[in-house]
Amino acid sequence: MTDLIQDAGAFAAPASWPIRLDRVSVTYPNGTVALKDVSLSIDAGEMVSVVGLSGSGKSTLIRTINGIVPATSGTVTVGHHDVTALRGKRLRELRGHIGMIFQGFNLAERVDVYHNVLVGRVSHTSTLRSFFGIASSYDRELALRTLESVGLLEKMWMRAGALSGGQKQRVAIARALTQEPSVMLADEPVASLDPPTAHSVMHALERVNAESGLTVLVNLHLMDLARQYTTRMIGIRAGEIVHDGPAGAATDADFERIYGRSIQPHDRLGAAT
Repeated sequence: MTDLIQDAGAFAAPASWPIRLDRVSVTYPNGTVALKDVSLSIDAGEMVSVVGLSGSGKSTLIRTINGIVPATSGTVTVGHHDVTALRGKRLRELRGHIGMIFQGFNLAERVDVYHNVLVGRVSHTSTLRSFFGIASSYDRELALRTLESVGLLEKMWMRAGALSGGQKQRVAIARALTQEPSVMLADEPVASLDPPTAHSVMHALERVNAESGLTVLVNLHLMDLARQYTTRMIGIRAGEIVHDGPAGAATDADFERIYGRSIQPHDRLGAAT
């Protein structure tokens, strides 16, 4: 299988981009204030976790970065792009450079893994090729390289629906990588996974960051995953940043301040088996 790939080494990302938020607030139409005057800077190539409980604002934060949720006020900058000023085609073009991974995988279950991964090339493919489903030799090789990078090359012809939850999430990572993104965003990518599987997904993201230097921002609520796999941890509670520091140095007291309560057993994933 590996002879199909010219170079089965690490996925090589384009130049990674920094992320900047300057006094960003988000208020939903129903009046819910999800973010309150948030300012932060993430350097290109950082591996950062955003930690908080459900409803804390961490999903809104990550979706504001790629314009899925518009900022009510303030400025969001990704690379040299002012996300808050973009609309329509220009915003869609920017999203082509921002990989996005969701909790629910968002795969076509009846389609094989290879063609699910090729979906990541849509924004880089001509209308004619997209209409006829014709992948270029570059796109085909890139799909194989990204599958190799997440350890799923041998599953390329399996239907996505036949995979385990962790395998599906790694396919989603490979699909995002075929965009050749400059930023990777992951919104609770391990929330529905068992401990060993969650570790395998986080390891895949860690490897992408370490080997390609891609900027990775991942939402988590589990303290041990944040400590083990990310280098910097941002804590958010009630829409406000309440912690920002090295993830490995975060104490239980730091997590209690982020959660707004004492630590409970379900706040820890546990060791991989």
